[in-house]
Amino acid sequence: MRFLLVLSLLFSGFVTVLSAEDLTAAQKTSVDAKLAKLVAWGTDANVVKLVKAAEATPFAWASAMTQEKWTGLSVLSPEIKDITKGELTVYLRGRKDDQISEIFVSGKTGTKIAFLAKTSSWSHKGKPKHDLPMTGKTWVGTVETDESTGLKQVQVSFPILDGAKVLGSIVVGLALSKL
Repeated sequence: MRFLLVLSLLFSGFVTVLSAEDLTAAQKTSVDAKLAKLVAWGTDANVVKLVKAAEATPFAWASAMTQEKWTGLSVLSPEIKDITKGELTVYLRGRKDDQISEIFVSGKTGTKIAFLAKTSSWSHKGKPKHDLPMTGKTWVGTVETDESTGLKQVQVSFPILDGAKVLGSIVVGLALSKL
């Protein structure tokens, strides 16, 4: 009977440990140390200013964007260029080091306002990488091969804070081979 319960949990999606690679103890220590430094980006005055500006004046096309449309966009599309050439993206690109494989910023609704390269999803609302930072907490994912970069990485995320007010989330992919 116990076997059937475990089997049913596994196939229903409640048990995911067999499908996701966990961090080793050494990797966890390195990731936690890097995350502790990255969290400061969430209160950086320039990041806060630029996120507030992006939220106040969203891209003209943003309200009509859907995941289906997003998936169909080329990396050379005007929408993607709007984001990759934006002031917040340029600022974050200047803070990137060789341990970072990706950076993207979502506003309060979960939609993208900055990234270094086109993300797989237009919105991360409803996913822990966005929802947990929106409660003021950090999040650490499992080891994955990133669809955008092809690197083995772990994503971490943290809130963007204007005082005590959460404005959005920043997700950073950390290249495990560089930590």
